[in-house]
Amino acid sequence: MNNKLYLILIPLICMSMVGCNNNSKNSQKPVTHNEKSDETVKAFKDFDEGMAYQFVKDQVDFGPRVPGSKAHKDCADYLYGQLRKFCDTVFVQNFKSRVFDGKEFDAKNIIGSFNLETGKRLLLCAHWDSRPFADYDENPENHNTPIDGANDGASGVGVLLEVARQLSISRPNAGVDIIFLDMEDYGPTDDYKLRSNTSTDLLWGLGAQYWAKNPHVLGYDASYGILLDMVGNSNPTFLREQYSDYFAKRVVDKVWKNAAAIGYGNYFVNKAGGIVTDDHVFINQIMIIPTIDIIHQDFDSPNGLFHENWHTLKDDINCIDSKSLKIVGDVVLTTVMNE
Repeated sequence: MNNKLYLILIPLICMSMVGCNNNSKNSQKPVTHNEKSDETVKAFKDFDEGMAYQFVKDQVDFGPRVPGSKAHKDCADYLYGQLRKFCDTVFVQNFKSRVFDGKEFDAKNIIGSFNLETGKRLLLCAHWDSRPFADYDENPENHNTPIDGANDGASGVGVLLEVARQLSISRPNAGVDIIFLDMEDYGPTDDYKLRSNTSTDLLWGLGAQYWAKNPHVLGYDASYGILLDMVGNSNPTFLREQYSDYFAKRVVDKVWKNAAAIGYGNYFVNKAGGIVTDDHVFINQIMIIPTIDIIHQDFDSPNGLFHENWHTLKDDINCIDSKSLKIVGDVVLTTVMNE
């Protein structure tokens, strides 16, 4: 994704436009709401961090999940099989996707649903493909090498698989749709962007764009959505991503309030973060479903915003801290089960 390659912070007046660039750092002023424990929030902490970690490892063990590869096909079959175990209904969207360099791939969005007939629906999503280029690796010889994407992709999927397992045990009142989005991370390299005369934002999140234009259920709608991306590194910091605050502030408020209420306010930090062009942007803009991005952000990172192993060969299973998976899983489960 374009804005995921570097820190771009923009004033709210510019946030309705994808690709509006401003490289100045945000002041990180606190966003006002009560972070004290809320007695009306019931905690759901049955999330099994060991199971979530195994779900992440299972994906990584296939190898880089780059579209067109055997690992990509095998992982798709695995994700479908896991959702079949836990969800009431599973959909697979097969589509063709053309990427920035002109190549075309067969792609799949994989969707598991609970309570399909329930009117009130919640959307949970993560991307399952991995980057075909380690273009931020410290060794330039690795820049065209695919990455495992343990944190960037597999971590969010692993959390949602364990969420699905838990929802199969403790049924939610709301309808829940879990979407594993394909073709998120086959976006252009910095070299390509420098040669391009136009914004490259639409060259990222291709699976999300496809689903938003062709939902798995005709007329699909949801009360809100939560996207998970890069949620597995140790000591995570989840700031309020600015597109999320712009399109879905009430959802950010809800989730960050729930995190504080169950003891995770030190991780879900109530301050403004950077702006990230991720899958949620297209869901907000095309589907008009208020959707937020839970994503680790670090203003002191050598990459400008993300974990130091981002888009490098070091984004492997050694990046993953099961405690971080549990923090995010507990917050997502608590949010869903309190609806």
